Amino acid sequence: MNRRHHWNHVYQTKSSDSVSWYQQRPVKSLELIAASGVGKDAGIIDVGGGASVLVDHLLGLGYTNLAVLDVSEAALSVSRSRLGSRAAAVEWFEADVTSFEPPRRYALWHDRAFFHFLMDAGDRARYVATLSKALQPDGTVIIATFAPDGPPKCSGLDVVRYDEHSIVAELGAGFQLHEVRRETHVTPGSAEQRFNYFRFGRVVG
Repeated sequence: MNRRHHWNHVYQTKSSDSVSWYQQRPVKSLELIAASGVGKDAGIIDVGGGASVLVDHLLGLGYTNLAVLDVSEAALSVSRSRLGSRAAAVEWFEADVTSFEPPRRYALWHDRAFFHFLMDAGDRARYVATLSKALQPDGTVIIATFAPDGPPKCSGLDVVRYDEHSIVAELGAGFQLHEVRRETHVTPGSAEQRFNYFRFGRVVG
């Protein structure tokens, strides 16, 4: 499956507020970013953030050092158009995270609902390798995936559902799990999807 083609097609054929993962306000993500204690000037990268409004809310809260990475140029264009002149305050990366070469390190890595699309173990290992390159030694990782009682598919694609034990096994010994929060996301079509949000700290040494 060509990820770039798939996600460009999604955002070229559907409005960003009609897709199942749309959130008007990403409450759990904002809560966990606040819980991490990162400063308003700390580098934050939203992985798979495409058309998400998380960046809008972070800018509104005074965060000043933001980046968004997505494989889909169409999704990124949605966000840049929505933000208007504020888009210039954000770094935008059109890239597949499994092959992305981060130009610098970030204090916080946020990923809501990208990691669970990685069905191939090699892709997951490459994701963790990119994460390790991109994150500061004392950095925070927030990853949200479908929970074990969540949907087995999204956007026509199979997903891997995670609990705390399986996500810890994927990230490995370099990261320590600090917190798990549950969310029942209600889609624009009124379906319920159960997510787990995981907050990790990098293990120093």
